[in-house]
Amino acid sequence: MDKQSRREAIRDYKEKKTQAGVYAVRCPATGEAWVAGASNVESQKTRHWFSLRMGGHMNKAMQAAWNAHGGEAGLAFEVLENIEAEELTRLGLTDLIKERERHWLAALGAKKAVG
Repeated sequence: MDKQSRREAIRDYKEKKTQAGVYAVRCPATGEAWVAGASNVESQKTRHWFSLRMGGHMNKAMQAAWNAHGGEAGLAFEVLENIEAEELTRLGLTDLIKERERHWLAALGAKKAVG
């Protein structure tokens, strides 16, 4: 890769828009759900699935559901809510994500996916 192509790739990466929001990982077999919010929801499925495949996910109940119900086929990833972040400060976005996460945890009777 030449220097110009590398610079363009770096610029494109930095300018890439991310979607903030709240998501759920669900186990249809047991009815369990885990909810979390993130400033980049798109990357969270990859993060969770990688940890689950490796067998070392920090959420032991989610790991057990993954192991018991056939891995990726046994869990579903769902974006519950997208949050428009363009007019929010970083702190404002963090607070709004936490608020919406609490809402979805209560609404679904879910557990936290992380933390």
